[in-house]
Amino acid sequence: MDILRLAAFSQNGKGGNPAGVAFCDAMPSAEEMLAVAKDVGYSETAFLVRQGDGWRVRYFAPAMEVPFCGHATIALGAVLGERYGEGTYRLYLNDSEISVRASKSDLGMSATLQAPETSSQDAPQEYVDRILAAFKLTREHLDSRFPVRVARAGSNKHLIVFLKDRKILAEMSYPFEEVRALMAEQGLITISLLWRESEAVFHSRNPFASGGVYEDPATGAAAAALAGYLRDIGWKGPDTFTILQGEDMGMPSCLTVRMTPEAGGEISVGGEVRYIAE
Repeated sequence: MDILRLAAFSQNGKGGNPAGVAFCDAMPSAEEMLAVAKDVGYSETAFLVRQGDGWRVRYFAPAMEVPFCGHATIALGAVLGERYGEGTYRLYLNDSEISVRASKSDLGMSATLQAPETSSQDAPQEYVDRILAAFKLTREHLDSRFPVRVARAGSNKHLIVFLKDRKILAEMSYPFEEVRALMAEQGLITISLLWRESEAVFHSRNPFASGGVYEDPATGAAAAALAGYLRDIGWKGPDTFTILQGEDMGMPSCLTVRMTPEAGGEISVGGEVRYIAE
């Protein structure tokens, strides 16, 4: 097993979200992949095996298997581009098929993933109140222009919560085990806390207690789910926007999201990738 360590969605060669990328001759057992993910210690590690005209991919966090991971897909896309050339690579996941496009950048390699299908629905009010209470928030802290909803990218579920003040986002804290249990109730992968700086720039923090990680510095799956959410609520902003994440962790990350306006249309998420010195 060839294990690489990279940071996806890095910003000017710094920051980004660390991911493991493991090339395998045959797909290991789930128990072995979970053990490797724990040893690597990042929020996710992607495991790849050649399959036909593409690659079979599975993603593991230290505490669980994840159906789809955006930042690990960006990391593996950059490695595929570096090893096999620029272009688009087909990826076979547990329950969907996506693609990732690798290209050279001024700082090395970048990648853009084609997101799985998105959807969203209103979140149960009583559940939202419990989540807010765990974060020491009330509905007064929310941006009323953006309803709290559960959004999906593939089978990954994310709770979308917009805050009306950047300071509230910066001061985020929560009781890990309590929120982990709350996320398990609804099968959430992350809670996506957001603040809108402008029509084309959002700031985000993503608690990932469900996966055994306090916070993710960049979350491609949540970015895709956000795009689908915005489209579903009839948002009139631009079709391309930026998500800045990881700033409050000292790991600045930049995600570029593009979407088509029609329901069910294409959504892509892209960014830079850097190697992590071991």
